[in-house]
Amino acid sequence: MGAGVMKWIVPWEFSWVFLIVFLAVAVAYVAGSRRLHVAPLRQAAFWVGMAMVYVALHTYFDYYAEHEFFMHRIQQVLLHHLAPLLIIAAYPGTVLRAGLPLPLRVRLRRAGQSSIWRVAAGCLFHPAFVTLFFVALILVWLIPDMQTMAMLDWRIYRAMNWSMVLSGLAYWWIVLDHRPKPPGRMSPGIRVLSPAITMTPQIVAGAIVTFSKTDLYPIFEICGRAFTLNVLTGQLIGGVIMWVPAAMIESAGGLLALRQWLRLSRSGRLPRRAPVRRAAVRQ
Repeated sequence: MGAGVMKWIVPWEFSWVFLIVFLAVAVAYVAGSRRLHVAPLRQAAFWVGMAMVYVALHTYFDYYAEHEFFMHRIQQVLLHHLAPLLIIAAYPGTVLRAGLPLPLRVRLRRAGQSSIWRVAAGCLFHPAFVTLFFVALILVWLIPDMQTMAMLDWRIYRAMNWSMVLSGLAYWWIVLDHRPKPPGRMSPGIRVLSPAITMTPQIVAGAIVTFSKTDLYPIFEICGRAFTLNVLTGQLIGGVIMWVPAAMIESAGGLLALRQWLRLSRSGRLPRRAPVRRAAVRQ
């Protein structure tokens, strides 16, 4: 039993970069949670999301993701949807900042106030750009030729996985923002509507894959399939995973955004509309 557990824990493809980044974030969060009071539910959401990222990228699970289409789809849903949603729903920003050494916090504050960072952040975190990037990555990596390139080149494969995580974090960060606009980058109403918009092309793509009668991704046959499963059956399962669970996760994100909208409304923090003045009617 011990050997079987170790097989799953040991990374399929070890990465020092991933391990250092993962440990740095984990250590900062632990240090920050000791300095600040963090609700147990928020801590649980953060650590479950972090665990999903680690399992998907740095365990033997990655082997199956490289050798079966539907396992690859599970990996992408975890990295792009569920794990980022859980991490951002924990609102870890304040906790992570509190866990950093004071000199580093000062430097980051100064860097955040610089004009260069403001311009870069205005472009990189613009709601339209973040939303389009979030949707585009779902579709781009589904193109058979792109999938083949990623599976044949480990650098492209890692870039694909990192891009999924980063785009998911950026998207859910603007959608689950607990502040009104401004300073939030997206209005509360649009935050609720956005997941419904972004899930639509994914549902369509999932349906296309699900009902396809041809092997769209023969690269998994070249790499060697992990299971003795019919090719079209595995492809059908992968399409359904893109179609149903991913859409449910985005629906949950929309409900969380709705919760924040209602909270802002109850606290009176939403911007008030100017009253419409009617022109006086002459008798």
